[in-house]
Amino acid sequence: MDTHQNPSAIEFNGAGPLLRRWRESRHLSQLELALEAEVSARHISFLETGRATPSREMVLTLAEVLEVPLRERNVLLQAAGYAPVYRETNLDDPRMSHMRAAVELILGQHEPHSAIAFDRHQDIVMANSTFTGMLNAVLPDEPIKLEPLKVSAPPRLNLLRLMFDPTKLRKLVLNWEPIAKSLLNEAFRSAAWARDEQMERLLAEILSYPGVPTRWREPDFEAPRALILPIEMDVRGKVARMFSTVTTVGRPQDVTLEELHIEAFYPADEESKSLFYARP
Repeated sequence: MDTHQNPSAIEFNGAGPLLRRWRESRHLSQLELALEAEVSARHISFLETGRATPSREMVLTLAEVLEVPLRERNVLLQAAGYAPVYRETNLDDPRMSHMRAAVELILGQHEPHSAIAFDRHQDIVMANSTFTGMLNAVLPDEPIKLEPLKVSAPPRLNLLRLMFDPTKLRKLVLNWEPIAKSLLNEAFRSAAWARDEQMERLLAEILSYPGVPTRWREPDFEAPRALILPIEMDVRGKVARMFSTVTTVGRPQDVTLEELHIEAFYPADEESKSLFYARP
């Protein structure tokens, strides 16, 4: 069974087909899943074929074993006939004040290095002053509307558009192809299960930019995920090298928080450090 088909084509006929697809995507047999969930393999088979209806607790147990993202756990619950249990709260909501303060602290502590927080669509939700200053320096003809350490207002600056648009960062990134391909693969992965029309439109848009290889239209789910992404950039006619790392919020209970990523950028050598932090 092809687990990489277009998610918009998936038919939701109860929780069984979704559970099966998640199990297969995790490369588990029914017996292996049953052992992890402490139920019988026969019960797993009955759930997947629709011969048995899972309880709300069983849906949550299997979702936990299968490491299903919170957004898709809500989908599983709804497919089984239950109400969603995981809320989705905007970061600028008063109820998120503590988490918002934590993100501000994390990004601020990365100074003088660039750091950003972005969501599942790779929209920049918050950035520190070094990142906003860097963008304004390398893209002087297009002032960046990002207030440091403040939740950005929609429409937000998008990392994929920044990297794929020939008029933006793409023209400055010397090793553009591997960087862009890595970002694209992550976008395909994030859209692999959710029925997300916004992400589908974004993918169609960036793939239509001039110079984007046609072969990239097919998702490459087998490509290894880079833990550290080396970047080479033209800074005032010289090659500056940096690398980035991405982290997520640990064990969140809110969809927004689970989908929030923190990316930090560091100069890879002393020469690059002097280029990035030199005054114009």
